[in-house]
Amino acid sequence: MSGREGGKKKPLKAPKKGSKDMDDDEVAHKQKLKDEQKALQDAKTKAAQKGPMVTGGIKKSGKK
Repeated sequence: MSGREGGKKKPLKAPKKGSKDMDDDEVAHKQKLKDEQKALQDAKTKAAQKGPMVTGGIKKSGKK
């Protein structure tokens, strides 16, 4: 047990990731995900403009 072992050890450097060639399926899948994300963002902004949703239903009284 030497006194120099304590503390964080430096992680090994990971090899650099090379540019990966994508086939047509991967490109189409990424485009589909991007379109879905954009549609979701548009729906969020549209819903935020209208105001809060009206909560209907049975109101509970304070009596037990």
